[in-house]
Amino acid sequence: MAHGHEHHDEQGPGHGHQHGHGHGHGHTHTHIDFAEMLPMLVQEAELFTPLYTQAAAWLRELRPDPELVVDAGSGPGVISCLLADTFSAARVIAVDGEEALLEAARARAARQGIADRFGTLRAELGAGLGDLEYPADLLWASRSLHHVGDQRGALAGFVDRLAPGGTLALLEGGLPSRYLPRDFGIGRPGLQSRMDAIQEEWFAQMRAELPGAVVEDVEDWPALLTAVGLRHTGTRTFLLDLPAPVSDEGRAFIATALGHRRDGLAEGLDADDRATLDRLLDPDDKASVFQRPDVFVLTALTVYVGVKP
Repeated sequence: MAHGHEHHDEQGPGHGHQHGHGHGHGHTHTHIDFAEMLPMLVQEAELFTPLYTQAAAWLRELRPDPELVVDAGSGPGVISCLLADTFSAARVIAVDGEEALLEAARARAARQGIADRFGTLRAELGAGLGDLEYPADLLWASRSLHHVGDQRGALAGFVDRLAPGGTLALLEGGLPSRYLPRDFGIGRPGLQSRMDAIQEEWFAQMRAELPGAVVEDVEDWPALLTAVGLRHTGTRTFLLDLPAPVSDEGRAFIATALGHRRDGLAEGLDADDRATLDRLLDPDDKASVFQRPDVFVLTALTVYVGVKP
């Protein structure tokens, strides 16, 4: 399970990130192979670093000196290492269900010279974090909880591993990402809105098929934090605004994101929209995201914070 928090377009309702909603590469069309998505997870998290840096700075204001920071659903550790940089005296533990992603996280920590205070734990989030050696002072869970069928149960497991006075920061929701104007000159206007609608249906099916899925828990995150015994202390939304003309890195990310959706949502797209996406993804086409001047990256992600009494 994993992920990412960095993940990506994966977001699901109100999301728009590259986590990977896509009809995956496994036994069902909603199965997600996060290890296979490693390059995309890194690409997105690195591009989104300005947003995550803002979020981490806010958390540092709320919780200036944690001894143990846990990244639950860490993916390849881009944000884990950013948290280690933000909280320079803390030990950081990246938790994920995929060993390949944890291996990438350890390698990143070594490259950044923080391996002496960086560790990993392989665990599925729905199974709790019982193997943590010490309670966490700050637990970060970015776009990972929505991959657990029983989200309230997983939150209760997080709370169980928080120290008294510990802080849980939950990144879920926000706004769908936008990369192009509504009308960008090829195909029917409104392509991204149509893809979002298909994505919402996919996300609902993905949630319904998760083991132990609990349908009655609505996504009122402050209410869920309160329900598991935390004091909801704040909600903030962080903006990533990379205006046109974007960097080569930005163009590469947009191509990855649109390609992922083109493959994953193909069943729901009509022939015209698929043809438009093909043109957007053809490096030799002047209308493609690789050449056109009007591509940008604009998204917003929301963080909910609760404190354990």
